[in-house]
Amino acid sequence: MLRGFYTAASGMQAQQRRQEALSNNLANAQTPGFKQDQAAIRAFPELLINQVGKKNIPTTRPFSVPTQQPIGSINTGVYVQETISDHQQGGLQETGMTTDMALINVELPDETGGIFFAVQNADGEVRYTRNGNFTIDGEGYLTTNQGYYVLNQAGEPIFTDGQVFSVTSEGELEVGGTVIPLNIAYTENVNDLIKDDHDLFTFTEGTGEAVDARGVAGLTFAVQQRYLESSNVDLVQTMTDMMQAFRLFEANQKVLQAYDQSMDIAVNQVGRLT
Repeated sequence: MLRGFYTAASGMQAQQRRQEALSNNLANAQTPGFKQDQAAIRAFPELLINQVGKKNIPTTRPFSVPTQQPIGSINTGVYVQETISDHQQGGLQETGMTTDMALINVELPDETGGIFFAVQNADGEVRYTRNGNFTIDGEGYLTTNQGYYVLNQAGEPIFTDGQVFSVTSEGELEVGGTVIPLNIAYTENVNDLIKDDHDLFTFTEGTGEAVDARGVAGLTFAVQQRYLESSNVDLVQTMTDMMQAFRLFEANQKVLQAYDQSMDIAVNQVGRLT
């Protein structure tokens, strides 16, 4: 009985985490370059139940070998193994702002590959993003809307000195006669990336690396100034999935309540003297 109790509880926990991921997607539906997350739900390994001692096999020595008769398999619940980001390209939205840029996948050498703007966070670490909603800070540096430096091809912060600039389709800033290539990073497997607390991507420890996209054979990209890439969140599908997750949570909750009632009967009523 307790096994079923915890199986239902694991189902509730899995649907709760799925609901959290969907809620975050919905909250960021208007965030430029946001990539929706999907909760990967897996079942715990099945257990094979055997009945021991159903029949004994006689031997020449004075003992017998008990056999095992399979009864069937049993599942002990589900869990959220990981949260996976969907890196499908979002639509383009014109803003008219010279500091806004959209990164466009023209042709990628691998289906699992992806390209990103490289930025530097407050700790001096390199992070990756598709959000090209940039701005110029008070010192004349090109930064993200969170204040992180946008990097050039050499891995250094881009200094514009507050001047108006243009961006070519090849991702090169032209500022006062100076050409500054953007740091466009490529990874052959986007599944090696995880999101940090600021919706920026970084590599999990010991997996993958980013290289200069301009040196990758078979890779073609474009940068569109005065445009932003929209999030790839499907509002209708997300709301539908949220309702489904809620109903599945509710169903597991009812199972849990039924087990609780059965345990109450077993403890307080079975064997009661009248």
